[in-house]
Amino acid sequence: MNLSVICPVYNEQAYIQNLINYLVRVNPIQKEIIFIDGGSTDRTIEIIQNYSAQYPNIKLLHNPKKYVPFALNIAIENCSTEYISRIDAHCTYADDYFEKIIDTFSETGADIVGGPTRTAFHSPFQQAVGYAISTKLGVGDSLVHQLDYKGYTDSVTFGAWRRNIFDEVGLFDTRLLRNQDDEFHYRAKSLGKRIYQNPDIKLYYYPRSTPHGLFKQYFQYGLFKPRVLRKIQTEIKLRHLIPMFFVLYLVMLPLLTWVSALFILPLLLYILLITWVGFRHPAPLKVRLLTALSYPIIHTGYGLGFLLGLFFQPERFMR
Repeated sequence: MNLSVICPVYNEQAYIQNLINYLVRVNPIQKEIIFIDGGSTDRTIEIIQNYSAQYPNIKLLHNPKKYVPFALNIAIENCSTEYISRIDAHCTYADDYFEKIIDTFSETGADIVGGPTRTAFHSPFQQAVGYAISTKLGVGDSLVHQLDYKGYTDSVTFGAWRRNIFDEVGLFDTRLLRNQDDEFHYRAKSLGKRIYQNPDIKLYYYPRSTPHGLFKQYFQYGLFKPRVLRKIQTEIKLRHLIPMFFVLYLVMLPLLTWVSALFILPLLLYILLITWVGFRHPAPLKVRLLTALSYPIIHTGYGLGFLLGLFFQPERFMR
C-alpha cells in the first residue's frame, strides 16, 4: 500500500456514499482512505462508519476545529504511505485518477502532482460559472484552469504529495481558513520543490450553485489572499490585484463621474466585454446570460475580500 487518500467532510450525506463506492472500486484497490469530519450533524459519520466496518482500510478521524487546514494536518499526521492524495466530496473523478497520479510521480520525479480544474454542472448557473472560471477574463492566466497545459506550475487542483515533503516544508498553515492549498504549494515551490500539472489526471469540480454562494466563495478567497502573498511574496501576480482595483474604481465612480462623465467609460467597456465573452459560451441563451452575470460576481467578491484582507484580520469576516 503506497497511497493514502484524504478527504475533509462536513454534512456530506448527499455525496459520501457515491464517493466511497468509487474509492473502494478503483485502482489501486489497496489504498488507505481517511475521512476527517468537521462536526457533521447529518448521517455522514454513520455512513462512513458503516463502510469502515466492512473495509478496514477506511478510517474516520475527527476535526474539532472544523476548518480544512486543521483536517488536512490531522490526516497527514496519520498517513503511513509514500503518496498522499487530497480529494473533495463535491467532485467526481476519472476511474484512472489515482493511477495517473502515481504514474505522474514516477515519470516526472515531481514532489507535488495534480490535474487542471475541469468543471461539471447540475444547473444552468453551475454551467455558466464553470465556463467563466475557465476563461482568462474570469480568473486571469492561472495555469490550473488551462485544461491542455502539461508541465511544471505553481499550484494544482487539490493535489497529491510525496509524504516526505511535509517533513521538509511543514504542514498546512492553520491561519489560512481559505487558500491553504495555494500557500502550501507556493511555499513548497519557493523551497525548490517541483509541482507538475498533468491533464491526464482528471477530476470534475461542481461550482457553486447560486450567485450568493459564488460571491461568498470568491470573497473568502480574496480575503485570505493578502496573508498568503505576504508570506510568499514571489508569487504576487497582477491577476491577484486587478479585482481590488476594479472594486476601488466602482466605489469611487460616483465621485469620478461628478468630475467628468468620461470616467463611466471603463465600466461601459467592462459591461461590453463580459457580455461579449459570456455570449461566446456555446450554450443556451439563459446560460450565456448567466455567464456574463458570473464575471462581476467573481470579480467584485474577490476584489472586496482582497481589499478587506489587506487592512483587517480576515477571520473577523468569516462569521
